[in-house]
Amino acid sequence: MHLNSKNIEEEFRNRFDSEPVVVESPARVNLIGEHTDYNDGFVLPAAIDKKIILAMAPNGLNSIRMFAVDMDHPYFEAKFPGPFQKSGRGWPDYILGVVDQLEKRSFSIGGFDCLFGGDIPIGAGLSSSAALEGGILTGLNELFSLDLSTLEMAKVGQQAENQFVGVQCGIMDQFANLHGMENSVIRLDCRSLEYSHYPFKREDICILLCDTKIRRELASSEYNVRRQQCEEGASILREFDPSIRNLRDVSHSLLENYRDKLSGVVYNRCRYVLDENQRVLDACNHLLADEIEPFGELMYRSHEGLRDLYEVSCRELDLLVESTIELDEVYGSRMMGGGFGGCTINLVDEHALDRVKEHIRKEYKKKVETTVEFYVAKIGEGAALIGKKQMG
Repeated sequence: MHLNSKNIEEEFRNRFDSEPVVVESPARVNLIGEHTDYNDGFVLPAAIDKKIILAMAPNGLNSIRMFAVDMDHPYFEAKFPGPFQKSGRGWPDYILGVVDQLEKRSFSIGGFDCLFGGDIPIGAGLSSSAALEGGILTGLNELFSLDLSTLEMAKVGQQAENQFVGVQCGIMDQFANLHGMENSVIRLDCRSLEYSHYPFKREDICILLCDTKIRRELASSEYNVRRQQCEEGASILREFDPSIRNLRDVSHSLLENYRDKLSGVVYNRCRYVLDENQRVLDACNHLLADEIEPFGELMYRSHEGLRDLYEVSCRELDLLVESTIELDEVYGSRMMGGGFGGCTINLVDEHALDRVKEHIRKEYKKKVETTVEFYVAKIGEGAALIGKKQMG
């Protein structure tokens, strides 16, 4: 069925026989600033119009009943209150992780029912997990009058993923999910959590996501490995400058001065993070000046760094990016997300969208057996109760 708030609400009533609150919770893209968030760096994400819709209500029971309309094994129930065990199913863990965090923080909630579905492609690097966490938190905040700010919810979502799910993500995904604004991208300082909205109002340019449809379990484990390598680099460099907390505090000159103290791999990881942080700052200046060509060029440089220095790309992602280089109608392209599969993000002249898709499809087909899938996205609002915009 085509999912919208009305049929999610109706499905919830049929299944749980109660009156829900309904939440829309978006996917996010990250225009530039990949793998910088857990190094206290800068990122430039935005919420988009792909989303999860959730219907939720208290059930007065000692249980959490969950139903995911898109999943093969859609129903899961957990005893409430915790402590909780991992579900073995994947998706329930993001919900259980959020409740686990709220209990640890002594918030008073009760058993509840939740039914959700959406159009965010799972594993494509659009952060369906943060959309689920942000949506659950927005709903629980309303149902149990928790009085959480959007920033507090972002922190709870991140900790749920770090401590319960076991992915050592930074805060970018949850933050973008809860702070998105139409026609704006968010420059977030992942250390101070200070943020500014930058205009992205070019109606002649659309965001084209090209999905390899490759989903590799490698992504989660390698993500944690990259984080450890960055921490190792910062730890070694701290010997020469005790004020260094992590790579955010490392200058290019210091890195080059002590390059011989690092393994080749750790040096490459550090060099990429320093370069990417600078690219985010430069990209924001280009947005303010409405300079889309140099902004796009930074996206290509970002992909080169992710491919060569951070080594989280793959052949299929590289082919998708390479297929756009000769097209004047594509301003920028790079892999997005954890890596090893998922999507590329492309800034494309809207008038040439069909021609660009056809070219990419043809070039990709020549070299890869699978077909590429396309999603066209618009920048949109953050997670909110339907009919009632969250205040943060």
